[in-house]
Amino acid sequence: MAADPEKTSAVEAALHPGANATGSTDNRIVRLEELAAADRALAEQYGYQPVFKREFGYLSTFSFAFSISGMFATISTTFSYPLAAGGSASVIWCWLISGFGCMCIAASVAELVSAYPTSGGLYFTISRLAPRRWVPSISWVTGWINLLGQVAGVASSEYGSAQMLLAAVSMGRNFNWTPSTGLTVGVMAALTALAGILNSLPTGWMEKMTRTYVIFHLLVAVTCCIAMLAKNDHKNDASYVFTDIDAASGWHPVGWSFLFGFLSVSWTMTDYDATAHIAEEIQDPEHKAPWAIFVAMACVYVLGFLFNIVLCFCMGSPSAILASPMEQPVAQIFYDSLGKAGGIVYTVCAFILLQFICFTALQALARTVFAFSRDRLLPFSSVWIRINRFTGTPLYAVWFSVFWCIAINLIGLGSYAAIEGVFNITSIALDWSYVIPIICKLMFNQFEPGPWHMGKFSVAVNVWSVLWTAFVSVIFFFPTTRPVVPDNMNYAIVYMAFILLCAIVYWYIRGKKFYVGPIKEVVIEGHGNDSDGVVMSSPAESFNKEREASRFYSACLVTSFKVKIADDI
Repeated sequence: MAADPEKTSAVEAALHPGANATGSTDNRIVRLEELAAADRALAEQYGYQPVFKREFGYLSTFSFAFSISGMFATISTTFSYPLAAGGSASVIWCWLISGFGCMCIAASVAELVSAYPTSGGLYFTISRLAPRRWVPSISWVTGWINLLGQVAGVASSEYGSAQMLLAAVSMGRNFNWTPSTGLTVGVMAALTALAGILNSLPTGWMEKMTRTYVIFHLLVAVTCCIAMLAKNDHKNDASYVFTDIDAASGWHPVGWSFLFGFLSVSWTMTDYDATAHIAEEIQDPEHKAPWAIFVAMACVYVLGFLFNIVLCFCMGSPSAILASPMEQPVAQIFYDSLGKAGGIVYTVCAFILLQFICFTALQALARTVFAFSRDRLLPFSSVWIRINRFTGTPLYAVWFSVFWCIAINLIGLGSYAAIEGVFNITSIALDWSYVIPIICKLMFNQFEPGPWHMGKFSVAVNVWSVLWTAFVSVIFFFPTTRPVVPDNMNYAIVYMAFILLCAIVYWYIRGKKFYVGPIKEVVIEGHGNDSDGVVMSSPAESFNKEREASRFYSACLVTSFKVKIADDI
């Protein structure tokens, strides 16, 4: 493919900052005579040495994006929130309303991922969207908030997975046994360790597992809905399903209580940029990653709406399933509709799907830790950035992630309300880590679209994403039930305050001394006067401290270039 003149000039500008201003080069002139694989040149200019194998194609990338939502399993886990907030009507209409807002965020994220497909995700985009002087501080805060959201996402998914597994055990024992909080936390820790073991394997194993996930997920969802509609003999009528408002939260007015139903869809349709965090493992990520994000979320939006309708038709009395001894209303619906055997089968299926969410979400989290360490955002970055030579995966980053996911769930030993706060902070933290780059895109007008973009609709969709996130964040910081006591307090705001405090303190103690934002380096491989045939140079906008950081890390190896180097005398 012929070289793209714009991409070529961009590389030359990066190699020779200030050349145009002075009318001459510094010590070296670099001419790019050929540009092979021009469709990948943009991604390779982002300044990072490729260390992962690109093994994810269209199907596996779509399956990865779809698996992050875990539609069947995550709705099963969070169904109680909209049901208690406003009854059946809250389940249905909150999904439609909030789902539209989530789709706007997903489209905005996909647009940014197409333009800047790196493992850093939207954190990296700050370096391209914000003015130079603001890049370090904005990307620092964005990175830490995103890390909190991802850790909370994996932790809450693993806790829900443990609950679902133990609910199946309780069902098998005819509800004569109830798991203790300590047992639930212990099972959660074991399942998180299992996810860590699988993520320690070569990427090819995860790609093969991911590719089969979407088929299994759809089979479970479709067969479950058909079975419940066919066998349930106490269905609610349509009028009840779509119009009944029965708030059991204690909040007044009922309209305010109704809004807490947004949590289910916001927790299900989130972590959009998880696919971006494996961008360096995707073939042609500028096209495949954004396509997978948008299409997967659209499928979740539609299929999740239909699944919620089926659950509302088959659930019977809301108060009865909310009081289930299993503490899992959807598992109770399975049992009431399909009997003991059918209930156990689909509750176990929900557990398997939840666990697969954890496998893929932990993969994305580990790649995030790797990307942040590459830019020295985290303490002991030189440890977390190491790639195992046998597996080709960042093993230290994987187990660093496992440790914190288990640690945040240990608070469940003291209070279950603290665990509910983990569910709440997941969507708040993740969505704000997406919205901050979107705000930068709108304010500073430095965005250069990639192959996947929204054209004239981009600004309107971006603005709605920001407004919607601000609106639901206020709701998610409130306790979901009244009267408010320590046992039902929403600790999401505590988690957010804690991570921001840690980020700010670490910034002033160490970060501001060396952190300059996502490191941008360009390396051209070719033939020249240098003994190794490699020229390294920072872009014009890099700071002096960035050049020091670049010596610590490997720079990007842009392949298939022929370079002619001559000294400027």
